[in-house]
Amino acid sequence: MYNHIMVPVDLGHTKTLGRALETAADLAKHYGAKVTYVGVTSSAPGSVAHSPEEYQTKLGEFAKTQADAHTVETAAHSAISHDPSVDLDPTLLKAADEIGADLIVMQSHIPGLADHLWPSNGGKIARQAKCSVMVVRD
Repeated sequence: MYNHIMVPVDLGHTKTLGRALETAADLAKHYGAKVTYVGVTSSAPGSVAHSPEEYQTKLGEFAKTQADAHTVETAAHSAISHDPSVDLDPTLLKAADEIGADLIVMQSHIPGLADHLWPSNGGKIARQAKCSVMVVRD
């Protein structure tokens, strides 16, 4: 049913992604699918990496760690954005198309007051993606 699962990751907050990572790995095992971890970075130095190349290296290491931990095929795809805080959703949607994802599994949070005023990333991705989207909460 699924061949290529995309999991958006923020390398600065990987500890909060546990449920989505586990879900994606379980689905990948069940369907024999590949999991691609997608991270969005800017070309400017940041807290995670000093350059897009360093970011891709760290994302690749993260993907390898996940492959070893869950015995699934993984890949890493970094996308560059001028301002990831503003362009995150369209950048992730473009990445899903570029890699040919047929399912996006992404972590979410329990909705709060702000979510009634501004749409969540998961909600926006679910509304606009061309593929299926599973939003996972803790």
